[in-house]
Amino acid sequence: MENKLELSIVMPCLNEAETLGICIAKAKSFLDENNIIGEVVIADNGSSDGSIDIALSHNVNVVNVEQKGYGSALKSGINAAKGKYVIMGDADDSYDFSNLMPYLVELRNGKDLVMGNRFKGGIEKNAMPFLHKYLGNPVLSFLGRLFFKINIGDFHCGLRGFSKAAYNKMNLKTTGMEFASEMVVKSKLNNLFIVEVPTKLHKDGRTRAPHLKTWSDGWRHLRFLMLYSPNWLFLYPGILLVLIGFVMSIILVINPIEFESFTLDVHTLLYTTAFLLVGFQFIIFYGLTKIFAVENELLPKSNRYNKLFKFINLEKGLIIGFILIVIGIFLSFKGLASWQTTNFGNLDTNTTLRIVIPAITTLQLGIQTILFSFFFSILGLKK
Repeated sequence: MENKLELSIVMPCLNEAETLGICIAKAKSFLDENNIIGEVVIADNGSSDGSIDIALSHNVNVVNVEQKGYGSALKSGINAAKGKYVIMGDADDSYDFSNLMPYLVELRNGKDLVMGNRFKGGIEKNAMPFLHKYLGNPVLSFLGRLFFKINIGDFHCGLRGFSKAAYNKMNLKTTGMEFASEMVVKSKLNNLFIVEVPTKLHKDGRTRAPHLKTWSDGWRHLRFLMLYSPNWLFLYPGILLVLIGFVMSIILVINPIEFESFTLDVHTLLYTTAFLLVGFQFIIFYGLTKIFAVENELLPKSNRYNKLFKFINLEKGLIIGFILIVIGIFLSFKGLASWQTTNFGNLDTNTTLRIVIPAITTLQLGIQTILFSFFFSILGLKK
């Protein structure tokens, strides 16, 4: 019979006695009325208000989850689910478990992940806090679309469905509220088929405050999106800083930039070379983060990742690093020779710094390149 189960409805639970029975009744009614062979799984995360007894009285599968966290509860519940498809949703009666057919239809049609969209389906008055509705959700969903090119409008809808096969490909790791973001991001990174269906959000039936914490959980989602998108966190800012620093440094080495009321000279050159160095470090961190994330299975391997190892290796890095060091040493000797012409006396600061600053910059770039190449190779030893 387990092999024939089509749908598992999974609900995470932490002290949801007020609404759990209502949600279970709606879910079982949906299965019965639509002749769906399925089950209801309650992933309990340490309830002390009688939620477990309520679940057992409804004759559903209860999974006790010791490790705290929204993600921990859901992962345990989904792993215990026997159905070909899984629909997960909160047990606070904010989602209508008697109206899951739009999700199941899309799953039967071959979609890997079916997301609910509360902004299209409707949000009841007071069902979503003002900050979540007009700031948190729109901003985080926008960043998700921007960073990962995922064309969905509601990143954080708690009601969503997926096939068990697709879930196994996601290889989800997080244990907290950011589990919801990780599921969407990992689906996109693994080239899974994502679709949205309109979903109505009701005011939850609990009298206590929700578990979701606006600022701390919002930050966890934002932090996750940034860490899983090293392009936007490190690579793009790094490239921008390198371009600005390099172009401005070249111009200032040749001549000061004069305006009507002020002049940009060697003092500005110090800042532009700092831009170049900081930008280069951003790019280095991009490479190291990418390798660490892939080799620890936080991100899937891609063709771009394989090409990265073909293009960058220890030998090339050492050669480039030593070339930069040689240039830095050459410029240093040139600066020393300029000082020697004055019998090591007073120098024209503007002229000398136009040699010394590029010398120090290239020396630092060379040393960083060599160190990066060794660390890059260490992290990539598995490959």
